[in-house]
Amino acid sequence: MAALSGSAGRWDIRGYIVYKLLSLIPVLFGASLLVFLGVRLVPGDPIDVAFRGKPPPTPQQRADLRHQLGLDLPLYQQYLRFAGHALQGDLGYSFRGRRPVTTQIRAALPNTAKLALASLGVAMVVGLTAGVLSATFRNSWIDRVSMLAAIAGVSIPAFWLGLMLIMLFSLRLGWLPVAGAGGWKYLVMPSITLGLVFSATLARVTRASMIDALGQDYVRTARAKGLREYHVVTRHALRNAAIPVLTIMGLMIGWLLAGAFIIESTFAYPGIGRLAIIAVTERDFPMIQGITLFITVVYVVCNLVVDILYGLLDPRIKYS
Repeated sequence: MAALSGSAGRWDIRGYIVYKLLSLIPVLFGASLLVFLGVRLVPGDPIDVAFRGKPPPTPQQRADLRHQLGLDLPLYQQYLRFAGHALQGDLGYSFRGRRPVTTQIRAALPNTAKLALASLGVAMVVGLTAGVLSATFRNSWIDRVSMLAAIAGVSIPAFWLGLMLIMLFSLRLGWLPVAGAGGWKYLVMPSITLGLVFSATLARVTRASMIDALGQDYVRTARAKGLREYHVVTRHALRNAAIPVLTIMGLMIGWLLAGAFIIESTFAYPGIGRLAIIAVTERDFPMIQGITLFITVVYVVCNLVVDILYGLLDPRIKYS
């Protein structure tokens, strides 16, 4: 086995990182173009949203606002303006409130980051534990109960689970706040709701990877040497089964951000997901485009980190 050590290994990693960062350019271009065209092809006019609840605008008022928002330009000019400003870190101004998009994303980011990290923690604790126990005690009642719970977790809609938790812990028992953001209590139900949904997928992948690892020769050798079963499972099987699990966890970052849209709306949690839902309902083009680009960058960077961690878990992996 060839380990990634020394200057050659470091240069391989650096070159791989540069390659992945360069590959981010066409991904961002494609994502920005698709969302730019998509939001404009949906029926409706943001001008109508801007005058909602107000007296009907005159044709001159509509024309003035359309010019102010740059909506009177041809589509290609609108996109070039948006792309040029985005390259400078300027995502434009929200149609709603005329505030900078970056400022609003920056304000909502801490809440979404807390929710995503807490949900990932729940998913890892529940999913990894259930998957390892199912594989270790294969075909036992532990395995059957764990996989039945995993199937239920995949099948249950996140918003329904969130509503059930609200009814139980907020309305009936009064232990937790119904909605909003603040201390740790506001994170409990949203993170459990989001974490349990994704722990089901993580448990099934962990179980399959562990079953494969436990059947390998190095595990039988470790057992023949008299090692305790706990050490065989954690030090030998789990480490070698971690790569497929790590892949799913990298994908889960994107899934958590997407799932946060529903969960933040269910619990009225002021994060990026709720901000995006409001932007979609009000046809706030700059906000939708800015949030989409931000999530794309986060998703690609997280997968880059996962790719780098592969080499730390398995020294046979080389970057080229």
